[in-house]
Formats: sequence, C-alpha cells, structure tokens
Amino acid sequence: MSEESNNRGRAYEFICLKTLAEEIKKIRSVEIEENSSFFAAEKAWNLIDGELQNILKLSAQTAVIALFDFEPLIAEKDNDTLTLLIQPDSKGEAGDVRDILIIRSGIKWEIGLSIKHNHFAVKHSRLSRTIDFGQKWYKDKCSDEYWQAVNPIFDYLDECKKSGMLWREMEEKDSKVYVPLLNAFEAEIKNAYLKDKNLPRKLVEYLLGEYDFYKVISVDSQQMTQLQTYNMHGTLNKTAKKQKPKKIVPISTFPTKIVAFDFKTGSSNTLEMYLDNGWQFSFRIHNASTKVESSLKFDIQIIGMPASIITINSYWL
Repeated sequence: MSEESNNRGRAYEFICLKTLAEEIKKIRSVEIEENSSFFAAEKAWNLIDGELQNILKLSAQTAVIALFDFEPLIAEKDNDTLTLLIQPDSKGEAGDVRDILIIRSGIKWEIGLSIKHNHFAVKHSRLSRTIDFGQKWYKDKCSDEYWQAVNPIFDYLDECKKSGMLWREMEEKDSKVYVPLLNAFEAEIKNAYLKDKNLPRKLVEYLLGEYDFYKVISVDSQQMTQLQTYNMHGTLNKTAKKQKPKKIVPISTFPTKIVAFDFKTGSSNTLEMYLDNGWQFSFRIHNASTKVESSLKFDIQIIGMPASIITINSYWL
C-alpha cells in the first residue's frame, strides 16, 4: 500500500471515529481514547485536502446511520460511558482486524469495525524465505518440501534485487517466480489440509480475524458506503433493554471443507479457493514495489461468502 493510500485509510478511520462520537453524544455519554493510533489517524486527516475530507465525512455519516440499525446498545441511554478507540496496527497482525472498538465497560460489551477506503482486500500477507506462513496462518510449520521448492525462487529474487533490477524488467516472471511459488503454496495448503481437517476454519479465522466485526468500506467513485456483517461467533446485534435491533444479523457458519483450490482460469499469478458453506477466496501474488524485492505480497480477496453475511449499500445523501 502506498503512503498516500495509507494516509487516506487512516484519515477515514479518524472521521468514522469522530462521527460516531458526535452522533452518540446526542444520546448518551461518550469518550474517545486518545492513544498513539488516534494521533496518527488525526495527523493523516490533516494531511488530506478539504475536498476529500468532505467526501469522507459523508461516507462516515452514512456508515454510522447504517450501524445504529444493527446495534441498539450503542445508543441505549444508561449511566455508563461508552468508549471509542482506534486499535494499533499490531492488533491486525495478532488476529484482530478491527480498526475501531466501541466499548461499554459497564455491561462488558464491545463491537469492532474494520475500516476500508476504496478497497476490498482481506489481507496483504507476504511470502519470503524467512516467513513461515503455515505457522503464522494456521499454527503448523511449513514442511521441508515447501522450503526446498521456494528457496531457489527467493535465491533468484535476491540476485535480481542485488543488481537493482526493476520488476518490469524481469523476463519470464510468470514461469520463474509466480507459477512455481504459487504451486508450492498450493501444495503446502493441500498437504496441511490432509493432516488437519480444521484447516478451513483456521484459514478463515486468519483471514478475517478471531473476533466478529462490521466491515465499513467507502466506495468514493459510487458515492456509497458498504457495510458488511461478520458475525461468526454470535457477538454482534445484541438487544438493548428497551429496544431490539432494527435489522437482524444471522450467525455465519465456518467452512469445513476445501472443495477446490487451483489457478484462476487464464491466470498465472492468482489462485482461487472454494470452500463449503459459501466461502470463496482469491490469492493474487505480486511485487509490492517498482524494484524487485526478496519477498512477494498477496492481495487476498473474498470472491464469495455465505448469504448470512449481510451487505448493506448506502448511498450518500
């Protein structure tokens, strides 16, 4: 992700947090925890121009209106103070994809929001000679066969990097890098699945995190905010003392089987994984910079999900 995209993402987190606070304080007591992540987001907000600020304000207001329909505990009048905070990026690396937390300590309740600006990617995980993706993704070390297959690829990338080669200058990158690396990755996943039938669930928990959340996506070109519900553990959409949610969020079912996992038709840099219970993911591998690096990055997208994950498209007023 470029520095500009990163700043815009943080700026969107900031205005979503501030908009939440402004709307909530009309009803009940609310406070923002001003931690280091808050100040980083505030700085990013001040770096973007006024036109984009106005766009993101509209998007955030639309998101908050949609969220209130699902979560009456946010607006419930009570004596406790509701706390809002932005989580550090390190939480995502540890399995918590929620950027913003909404907390009521008086009733030991919290929900989280994953905030995205103009992109739908789930993860941007890397593969390299020092990253044991098996241990990181599903707590099982990669096999010797995997390392034997990928180390020559990373040797080649190291040589290209030392020479200062640009990625566009590399000849036959598909056959020398993309295809053999993805073949090794695919084989490792399939072998791990043979040993552990809980692997489909572990993969989804790695990709989507270990906590339920709402995903908020600003799609500026369409003047639309998308809200998606990921209620895997049944912690979202709770009833308040005097009010039920206006919209119901079903509990989604984890996958239990890998149905198919292979290259996308006509592609040499993208794998597609089809699981049961409606889950589908794509794994596109790419170089993350202009110059050749000794690691490659995934752009992992959800290309199919259960009907129990509700998607609300709200267009800006």
